[in-house]
Amino acid sequence: MIVKEFRELRRDRRTVAMLVALPLLMLVIFGYAANFTVDELKVAVVGDQAEQAEQQITEQIPADAPATLDLVDVDPDATAADARDQLQDDHVDLAILTGEATETDDGRPTVLIDGSNLFAAQSASVLVAQLGDRVDSEILYNPDLETSWVMVPAIIGLILTFIGTIITSIGLVREREAGTLEQLAVMPLSPTSVVLGKITPYFLLACFDMVLVTLLGVWLFGVPFNGSVLLFAVGAAIFLFAVLGIGVLISTVSQTTGQAVQVALMTMLPQILLSGMIFPLDAMAAGVRWIGYVLPLTWFVELSQGVMLRGAGWDSLWLPVAILAVMATVVFGVAVLRLRRDIAPAKAAR
Repeated sequence: MIVKEFRELRRDRRTVAMLVALPLLMLVIFGYAANFTVDELKVAVVGDQAEQAEQQITEQIPADAPATLDLVDVDPDATAADARDQLQDDHVDLAILTGEATETDDGRPTVLIDGSNLFAAQSASVLVAQLGDRVDSEILYNPDLETSWVMVPAIIGLILTFIGTIITSIGLVREREAGTLEQLAVMPLSPTSVVLGKITPYFLLACFDMVLVTLLGVWLFGVPFNGSVLLFAVGAAIFLFAVLGIGVLISTVSQTTGQAVQVALMTMLPQILLSGMIFPLDAMAAGVRWIGYVLPLTWFVELSQGVMLRGAGWDSLWLPVAILAVMATVVFGVAVLRLRRDIAPAKAAR
């Protein structure tokens, strides 16, 4: 019996690959990505005393500070509104207002912190606390640094990923197992029509779940929705097409339901851990971080947090939308090509 099981396991190369690759993948991910500490903060300094403040900040930061400061913008001509725009567009993690731009009566610099980037905001809060009464501070977009405010927009993407990847991946596999894929092949339908027909019910179900989870998140956890509903809906729809396409693509390379579920789980694990949903991207090693940039969930998390928490608009979130659109187009193109390869022999046989 033992010999028989080993022979079956040897024939099931996908299971063997999963048993070997998954532990290695988890080791690499947790070794290089499992870090909650953001040790570098992007800073903008504005106001007529910005250049003097830049030198003072460098001198006053304690040696044991939780993070170093990357002064990406020092502009004496910029105003407080310009600084808030940079925070809203996610260009910087905190902004320091000086001189006439400051919002205090005593002339002390004001530090504005982006609370939508939770881990960076926590590091910035500790750093500001070490400076004592030399500065005033204000946390924007998530004043109490609530974890649920940051997690709910990401969980919306996770739910859509689960439906799109795992549930949809079983679709065509069931057709193959039931022997009805050949019936689809002899019908006067193009591969594109077959793919769209397979994903439409899942797309509508995922849209319902997205609305439900978003409303519950706003109602139960008090998560704000400060941005455009249209921008959020368009971005979510494009993201859905991308993950549904991944599900269909998985089903075209799998022969059984078990294989489809295994491959789907292997594609979901990196998306959960490398999308910035759990571990901040800025805290990851560079090589692992770039893996996160090729995952659809990474860009949807950026989009959903930008719309819901910061109220960002099209001008600052066009890049995530464009990247998701490219991903959806590429994935669907590959899925249709693979499906055409499966259907073509049957059509030729007619």
